[in-house]
Amino acid sequence: MSAGPGEAPLRWRWDMPWEPLLELLARGGVLALPTESSYGLAADPRSAAGVAAIYRLKGRDRHKPLPVVAADAEQLVALGVDDEDPGLAWARRHWPAPLTVVVALRPAAGLPAAGDGGTLAVRVPAHGRLRRLLAVTGPLTATSANRQGGAPICDPAELVPLLAGEEALIVGDEVLPGGPPSTLVRFAGEGVQVLRPGPFPVEGDTIATDR
Repeated sequence: MSAGPGEAPLRWRWDMPWEPLLELLARGGVLALPTESSYGLAADPRSAAGVAAIYRLKGRDRHKPLPVVAADAEQLVALGVDDEDPGLAWARRHWPAPLTVVVALRPAAGLPAAGDGGTLAVRVPAHGRLRRLLAVTGPLTATSANRQGGAPICDPAELVPLLAGEEALIVGDEVLPGGPPSTLVRFAGEGVQVLRPGPFPVEGDTIATDR
């Protein structure tokens, strides 16, 4: 179940069976998912084909890791996140929320979504339907659904040109409210560094970043 070359991407509604999503992800396909503010591009972070498709659609540097969302912190640990990372312990107290935390991966994680690094930006989103989907699919990448440097997409109709002819599904049909992306932080020593201010208030040192 996917669009052919040049065809508009198909849509999946919340009242439909899960199998089309699971089969698409297993083939290395891409989902366009609603988040708290705008649509994101999602693939299985363990799938080399799915991750490669996200990098290609985004025009993103392959050396930069892709953010990942999950239904809960336990899914992230099963994926390869270090359960003893202080950032994960801190985030557990605040999730679900528009809060992304850079955490360490276990050495043997071997995730295609991690790029060349040993860290991953992770989040348990505040979007209830998205968390229910993630409980079925497992963790997914969640980078904004636009070319690198472009404006986020809030109207699913605007996803069609980006995904035309791709092995892809658009999830839902809601027009999202927009707004800033999630707050992005990392732990350094005993303190929190804010890499990207956002809707979740965090007290810490704000530093420059290109994430």
